[in-house]
Amino acid sequence: MSEPADSQRRRHYLAALGIEQWQPRRAAPAPLAVPATETAWQQLTEEVARCTRCELYRTRTRPVLGVGDRKAQWLVVGEAPGAEEDRQGEPFVGRAGQLLDAMLRAIGLARGQNVYIANILKSRPPGNRDPAAAEVAACLPFLERQIELIRPRLILAVGRIAMQNLLATQNSLGRMRGQVHAFGGLKTPLIVTYHPAYLLRKPGDKRKAWEDLKFARGVFATLT
Repeated sequence: MSEPADSQRRRHYLAALGIEQWQPRRAAPAPLAVPATETAWQQLTEEVARCTRCELYRTRTRPVLGVGDRKAQWLVVGEAPGAEEDRQGEPFVGRAGQLLDAMLRAIGLARGQNVYIANILKSRPPGNRDPAAAEVAACLPFLERQIELIRPRLILAVGRIAMQNLLATQNSLGRMRGQVHAFGGLKTPLIVTYHPAYLLRKPGDKRKAWEDLKFARGVFATLT
C-alpha cells in the first residue's frame, strides 16, 4: 500500500528541519507462559528432592521421582528404588529394569513412549528392605500428585508391596490378579502383576506375568 500524500509531505518537512519523525514503538512480545502442568512437575520435583518427611532422606544417594512420558496412558508403579536406582536416580534399571522393558515390549509398549514408570517410595530403603508404613504414608502423596498430573488410563502395579499399598489391602498378589481394581478419586483402572525382580528369582512365574500383561492389554483396549 502506497503512503498517503499528506504523510509524504509531512515526512519531507520534518526531514528538512532535522526533526526525527516519531514512530510508534512496537510492544515487546509477551514472555511465553510456562504451562501450568510443567510448573506443577517442576514444583513436585523440587519438593521430592528436598523432602525430609521420613528418615530415608538421610541414607539415599538420589531421590527417584519417576521416568517416562508425562502424558502417558500407562503408568507402571513399583515399590521403591533399589541400589542401582538410588545411584542413577531412575526407577527400574539394572536386570529388573531390563526385564520390565521386555515385558512392556511384549504388549507393544516402550519405556518413555506412552508409559511412565514410578515407585511408591522415592528414596531407597537401606538394604532394600520392605517400606515401612510411615515411609509409605509420607511418600504416597507424591505418587498421587503424579497420577493427577499424568491422568493415565491404566495403572499396572508390579509386585505385592505396590499392590497392597495402592489398594490398601493385605491380600496376596495371587488373589488380586486377573481383576480390574480402581485407584484413587479418579477411579483409575488398576491391574496387578509380579515384580520383575521376583520373576528373576522365580522364572517359572513368567508365564503368569504374561497372562497378566495380556489381560491388561485387553482391558486397556476397552477403555474410552
